Amino acid sequence: MTDSWFGNNGLWKPLRERLGSRFHLISLLRSNINLYHLPVVQSGRKRGRPRKYGEKLGNASLLAFTYKRLAKEYSVNLYGRVRTVIACERVVMLKTLRCPVRVVWIYRQKQWVALFSTDLTLSVEKIIEYYGARWKIEAGFKELKQDIGSAETQNRNPYAVTNHLHFCMMATSLAWIYANRLDKTPRRRHSVKGRRHFAFSDIRRIVAEAALNDNFGILFPVPRKSVVNSLVGTLLRMAA
Repeated sequence: MTDSWFGNNGLWKPLRERLGSRFHLISLLRSNINLYHLPVVQSGRKRGRPRKYGEKLGNASLLAFTYKRLAKEYSVNLYGRVRTVIACERVVMLKTLRCPVRVVWIYRQKQWVALFSTDLTLSVEKIIEYYGARWKIEAGFKELKQDIGSAETQNRNPYAVTNHLHFCMMATSLAWIYANRLDKTPRRRHSVKGRRHFAFSDIRRIVAEAALNDNFGILFPVPRKSVVNSLVGTLLRMAA
């Protein structure tokens, strides 16, 4: 799952060589990318190599306006609820990947976006839903780099940098595990219009409040007691 910057052969070719058919790519399609018909199967023997691409269709932007009249409504589970989207799809050849892809044009009121998938068996709904889930990955990167501080390491040793990243990932995972086990949904501290879900900063605040509780010392034994069976000792061994 990538944005348009990585949806090219620089990523597709080496991963395809390593993982084979187990790997597929869903990406945002650039508006100036040219698309082509599938190659026509030639009957009989003809001189020269068979064509890998059919006739040129045009770029994604031109085809977005051409296919808009063919768009249909689809119900997709997007951003936590079922939504109706207007979309049109077509299987074409993409020269940047040198393979056939399924392109889905999604139309808004005044804008459009185009997605493509190398897995031709995926439906329009699945392609949209899978790409819509990419935002959660971007949010996870932000939490890891800014809220936890993985980007602020001052280490230059590669092992120290790796260990620092592992500790940050462990802290992020523990915070979300703690949130999932809460009896009540955390209250959003800074309300945003149209958003009902809580943010990662809200979880951090709850963890900080819980750390001030007297019972929190059970997880962090005093130095005179054994720490062999403590949670912290276990987590440190996992990170190491």
